[in-house]
Amino acid sequence: MKLEVKCNVEDCKYWDEGDRCIADSIYVVGHHGSREADKVEETACKTFEKRT
Repeated sequence: MKLEVKCNVEDCKYWDEGDRCIADSIYVVGHHGSREADKVEETACKTFEKRT
């Protein structure tokens, strides 16, 4: 299954033109170790790696 993931963090090594994420997999976690979230602000992308 092909899935398009959008991301606008241009200094991530997985960012590509058109705001596309080109990572093989995406890992998203809840803040403070929680496994539940009620809104987007309570989540974070752990796949991010600083572009060098």
